[in-house]
Amino acid sequence: MDTGKVLLGVLAGVAAGALLGVLFAPAKGADTRKNICKKGEDVTDELKEKFNEFVDGISEKFNKVKEDVSDFAEKAKAKVEETKKA
Repeated sequence: MDTGKVLLGVLAGVAAGALLGVLFAPAKGADTRKNICKKGEDVTDELKEKFNEFVDGISEKFNKVKEDVSDFAEKAKAKVEETKKA
């Protein structure tokens, strides 16, 4: 399953839950607005955390590939030098 689709589904579920919660909330309007702001901040923080984890994962993979390519290039260079000597 595509990560983007999962994230979109989660966001849609959160939005639908928040909307239903507001519509059926027994609290006063001011309390409801405070709760909405708090939930919005919580969702924003979670999204930032997930995005940072995603970027960190991509960075790690990029660095691994970069190291692998460097190792491969060094080995190839050593083989070329051996061939030139022979």
